Amino acid sequence: MPTRFSKTRKHRGHVSAGYGRVGKHRKSPGGRGMAGGQHHHRTNIDKYHPGYFGKVGMRYFHKTQQQFWKPTINLDKLWSLVPAEKRDAYLSGSKTDTAPVIDLLPLGYSKVLGKGRLPQIPVVVRARYFSRDAEQKIKEAGGVVELVA
Repeated sequence: MPTRFSKTRKHRGHVSAGYGRVGKHRKSPGGRGMAGGQHHHRTNIDKYHPGYFGKVGMRYFHKTQQQFWKPTINLDKLWSLVPAEKRDAYLSGSKTDTAPVIDLLPLGYSKVLGKGRLPQIPVVVRARYFSRDAEQKIKEAGGVVELVA
């Protein structure tokens, strides 16, 4: 927009430039921030921020997050946790004297879920929890399930 059409140019010579003599471009007519969210700004809040006001469910006082720590991993991702050179050796069949041990706790997982398939190679899996399907599939592949505290 050219400067000559700007508001400041248009208001030259008009003392307070549209902002009044008393308030002088201070304060906001609708309030500041979330003021009026339940009153005169309600339509905006309801439209663009549904569920902002009100309560749902019960409160849980002194909730310890560590009690609910249970990161999961599916069977189809298990072998990705084995280092690449070892994985290739086991999957190619060149290394059959030992089975890989996958300890999930130090890797940040505590539960194994049963999605996907495992290659028919024995593997020892250590975790705190196993779903029924995961345990069954690991054993079918000739592997061992170890529960760790």
